[in-house]
Amino acid sequence: MIELDEALQIIERVEPWLSKEIVSLDKALGRVLARELLSPIDSPPFDKSAMDGFAIRRDDAFASFRIVDTVAAGGASRRELATGECARIMTGAMLPPGAGRVIRKELVEESQGSIRVLGPEKDDNVIPRGANVRAGDLMLRPRVLSPQDVGILAASGFADVEVSVPPEVGIISTGSEIRPPGETLGPGEIFNSNAAQLAAQLDRMRCPSRFLGIVADEQSSLSRIIFSALSTCGLVVLTGGVSVGDFDFVPRCLMGLGAEILFHRVSVKPGQPALFARRGEVFIFGLPGNPVSSFVMFELFVKPFLYRRMGLDWKPPAFRVRLGARVQRRGTERTEFLPVRMHDGRAFPVAYRGSAHINALGDADGMIRIEKGVAALEEGGEVDVRPV
Repeated sequence: MIELDEALQIIERVEPWLSKEIVSLDKALGRVLARELLSPIDSPPFDKSAMDGFAIRRDDAFASFRIVDTVAAGGASRRELATGECARIMTGAMLPPGAGRVIRKELVEESQGSIRVLGPEKDDNVIPRGANVRAGDLMLRPRVLSPQDVGILAASGFADVEVSVPPEVGIISTGSEIRPPGETLGPGEIFNSNAAQLAAQLDRMRCPSRFLGIVADEQSSLSRIIFSALSTCGLVVLTGGVSVGDFDFVPRCLMGLGAEILFHRVSVKPGQPALFARRGEVFIFGLPGNPVSSFVMFELFVKPFLYRRMGLDWKPPAFRVRLGARVQRRGTERTEFLPVRMHDGRAFPVAYRGSAHINALGDADGMIRIEKGVAALEEGGEVDVRPV
């Protein structure tokens, strides 16, 4: 058994798989930006008005101005303003030549083609060319593209963007007791929640996946489906069969197929039996069969691995809050991840009865990490919540 941070370091040493593709912006959300992008333009690309009002020369001290033009957003004036002249201008419109300030329409009185300024204007109400970013400035670094990133790209004129290609993931469920949702359960049988859950976690990362089936606890059948998956997938994720029981065949199947076990059994709760292996350029995760363990192990190990393969040194987001209730645990020999819900800015442990209690995750907003050797966390103490 190894410690959690040691297992994470093994994953961090995996070399990136630098395959790239161009996608349109409507397909870019959640994808990994493949390289740094510099702004191709000044933003904004011209001096523009921040208000509806009247544009005047910067040095003009007149109290009254003659209206000589109107400039709407998307339009442009060819007339240069002279002293004592103004142009009616809309928010976002390009300043006419010679203009340097905008007086808000609320501060003027208009009559017979002229305006009279009623009070002092504190600001110039102009957004200068390049105020947001200059052409050639760093715009975006490699990252998981968010909606606001897509907006930045569009505002800079990008119709498409280069992103990393995620490896295709094959999902295999093991266990003679597992049945697909929708079937009728027999004695001792349970529904296969892990495959759907993992596919959803992968879909949220924009990683393609294929469900390769449910395999009974029989070594030769499991070896055959793993061998087939290794020839068609970049990553294979199995659930169940990774511990040390009589019917836990995953480790011996992988070794029989020539895979190198990089780690097996991690000092973490839930998910201790987790396994990570490699055969050539294909990697394999063996996750525990209990659904909470499978979910947590994906978040802890599979997610950073996939981002690493896409060339991104991803770190999970976390926000620091105070605990709303005391947390007491029985065993302290492993690092534990406990589901919590947020209420009034504090984190409260959810009712949780162990790694088979998948319903508990439905009430959880995140997880907190309890370090090895820590028996209790006090109410009011600060914790880092990792969103899920």
